[in-house]
This record gives sequence, C-alpha cells and structure tokens, in this order.
Amino acid sequence: MSATTSATFDLNERPDYDEALQKIADYVLTYKVENKEAWNTARLCLMDTLGCGLLALRFPDCTKHLGPIVEGTIVPHGARVPGTSFRLDPVKAAWDIGCIVRWLDYNDTWLAAEWGHPSDNLGGILAVADHLSQKRVAEGKAPLTMREVLEAMVMAHEIQGVFALENSFNRVGLDHVILVKVASTAVTAKLMGATREQMLAALSHAWIDGQALRTYRHAPNAGSRKSWAAGDATSRAVRLADIAMRGEMGVPSALTAPQWGFYDVLFSKTNKDQALKPEDKRRFSLPQKFGSYVMENILFKVSFPAEFHAQTAAEAAVTLHPQVKDRLDQIDRIVVTTHESAIRIISKVGKLANAADRDHCLQYMVAVPLIFGDLVAEHYEDSFHEANPLIDELRDKMEIVEDERYTREYLEADKRSIANAIQVVFKDGSSTEQVAVEYPIGHRRRREESIPLLSDKFRANLATRFPAQRCEQIFEVCKNQKSLENTPVQEFVGMFVI
Repeated sequence: MSATTSATFDLNERPDYDEALQKIADYVLTYKVENKEAWNTARLCLMDTLGCGLLALRFPDCTKHLGPIVEGTIVPHGARVPGTSFRLDPVKAAWDIGCIVRWLDYNDTWLAAEWGHPSDNLGGILAVADHLSQKRVAEGKAPLTMREVLEAMVMAHEIQGVFALENSFNRVGLDHVILVKVASTAVTAKLMGATREQMLAALSHAWIDGQALRTYRHAPNAGSRKSWAAGDATSRAVRLADIAMRGEMGVPSALTAPQWGFYDVLFSKTNKDQALKPEDKRRFSLPQKFGSYVMENILFKVSFPAEFHAQTAAEAAVTLHPQVKDRLDQIDRIVVTTHESAIRIISKVGKLANAADRDHCLQYMVAVPLIFGDLVAEHYEDSFHEANPLIDELRDKMEIVEDERYTREYLEADKRSIANAIQVVFKDGSSTEQVAVEYPIGHRRRREESIPLLSDKFRANLATRFPAQRCEQIFEVCKNQKSLENTPVQEFVGMFVI
C-alpha cells in the first residue's frame, strides 16, 4: 500500500499554493492597468458607489449599524466613513462603507453564472487607503493617491467578475459575497505592501474562512442581512490581509486538499458520508486571464434602486404606465416575460415581510412603476406598502413566463442581456403592446446614454448630504480623470466628512 493511500496515516508533504491562488496573487502584484476605458469607468464607478452610500444614510435601519463598536473609541489616523463624522479602525470602517454602498441595492452589478456587486469591494479599499495615506503623511512620506484606489477597484472588479463567469456559488448554496472577501483580501493586501508569500497566505485564509449562505436572499427568509453582507465580507478581508501581513502562515492547498479543502467541503456535490466520486468533484473554471474586462463591461444601476434582474422590467413598466394608469381597476392579468435567473432569484408570491424582501421581488418591482410611473427607495418601505394595497392586487395578477432566448443571451459573452418584457391584458379583452427591454440603461451597450444620467444621479445623491458648495467641489474633482487620480486619498475622503 502506498503512503498516499494508507488508511492509517497521511503523507505530510506541504504542497505549493493552489494554482487559482497563484493566478490571483500574480495578477494583483504584476498587472498594469493600461486600458483607458477601464480607468474612466472606474472613476464613474467610484462616483456612483459613494453616491449610493450617501443616499443610504437617509435610512435609520442602515445608520444604526454604523460607528465604533465601543462608543467614543479614538483611532489614530482612523479611516473615515463618507457622509459621517466617524473615524474608525480600517476593519470597522470597511464594514461601514461596505454596508452603506450596498444598503439600497443601487450600486453596480455583474451577472454571469454567479452574480454580485464588485463595487462592494470599495469598503475595504477606501478604508485601508485612507488610513494608510493619513499614516504616511504623519510619517513625512508621500500619501497614496486616488489613482491607487482606482487601480485597486479595477483589480477587485476583475477578480470577482472573472470568477463569476463560469463558477456558480449560488448553485451550491453559497452567497456571492465570498468573491468580495477574496477580491478585497487581494487588493487590500497589496495596498498594505504584501509580498507574494503574504498575498498567498491572505488569499488562502479567505477561501477557508467561514462562508455565507444565500439563505437571507431568498423566500421565505429574505431580509436586511443582504444589505450588510458585503460590508461584512470586505471587512473580513481587511482583517485577513492584516493577519497575513503580521507573518501568519498560509494554507497552501486551501482549495484542493482532499476531504478538507474548499472544493470537497463546499463546492462539490456531496452524498452524506460517502466519498466523492470523480464526476461529483467541482473545480473552478477561469475562462480568461485577469485584465480589466469586468470594469469595462460593468453594469450600472442608473434608473432604479432594484435588484438588477428587474431593471429592464421596471423600465418596461414605466413605459407602460401612461397606458394603464387610468385603467388599473380594469386589469385582468399582467404577463411578465423574463429569463431563468430572474425567476430563480426574485420571482415570489405571498406576503412580503420587509423592504429587503420587496426590493428582491420581481412582481413588486413591476407593480409599483405600473401604478406610479417610477420606482425609488422609499417605495420599499413598510409605510408605503401598507398605504397602497393595489400593489399586492397587481402582484396577484401577474404571470411569469420564461423566454428561452432571454435565458440563453443572458449568458452569451457578446450579449449578456438582462431582458424582460411586460404586457397588460384588460378585462374587456384589450391589451397594451408588449414592451420589451433587453439591455438596461447602464449596460455597456447603452453606456453613452447612461453617463449623463450617472452624473445626475451622483449630484442628486451628494445633495442629500452636503450643502451646494461642497457638492460642487466634490463633483469638480470627480468629473476630471487626471485631477481625481492625482488627489491624495486622505484629501479626497476628507471632502466627504461631516
């Protein structure tokens, strides 16, 4: 019997780090972002992400989570949370920033075999960069600049997005914030000055860490944890990067270790206590090299604070609003034609328990704009829902139909559509036209159309928190690529402090 197959002992030869970990580390440590579109899109992403965070500060359910764990804590060179007066250690600051930018489900999105919101990584990136930049200035060194923040954003987007292309964590019940943790670990470790060994160690700990289940995103348990889960993940990444920077050893076969590694424990088909069969083993597929593809193709939420699979449905409903607003009591049924992912994630019937439940309900996100001609964050609140029973009446009249072409083109690399179509049928047998929207505003195919609207969205979100003069100061810095890239991080973040 060979040593590797013995039932009485293991062969204790420490392997090289798993290939997937090495690919991430080498990308982050050596890649140079040269694509002009990627740099410019990262700037738009920064503006949009911060704006979403500022808007979320209007909601007490969000702000109750913010601030130091121990009230009154003073942190030297503490990282600032935009829109607040908090100065926190980078781990808690990452949590808070990640929480506010995700709270309203309004920041950017990536859709493939896995879904997610790569700008969630800004929580860790901005917290670490702000703290380190302040510290460097205090030591008489040059500060970090916003160019380094934008570079980290491009890389975090790329790691999260390329892993999502063909690896479905949701199919095994894991939440997509696992990719936030991994991406944030890599880029924050780089900001901290990690060596390759330290980077690999940090990444190994991200994969073997406890991973979040998708329970809180789906009926009947959908709730507000989905609004802070990414903040939790990017914060944990900062902690793991810090642990590695202190010299903690890594776990080289974190993914591939038989029985104990991520692949066998969490990513493969299991059959209770039986050994995994070869055909049941899943491994990551990385179909392309890391570059700047994801940032170049990122999906912005421009029009509606809504789960992205419903963006085109809400747009179609707004288009139909003038045709149905005076005939709402005459509606017999509403036919919503959509794609498989939307059905699996956000199609639900029955009572909706909270705002987080409603902004992940396709039927709700169609009913509101059909009735009111718009969909804004306040439309998900309990008080609004309770005051408008017609919303649930229309939900009950909806038929959800899958279009196989919509499902297929959702995954096609040259399309990546997120299509929905709506038709309203009245009791007298008449009907509206079927309004189909295959690519939302914010998709790369509609990028030019979306840029002015993104700027308007950012300015409106700034105005919810700052006086007009400060809003104009921030916008002037953000709209100019070169000016933004050259701005010291601590000065940029300082503009957002209350």
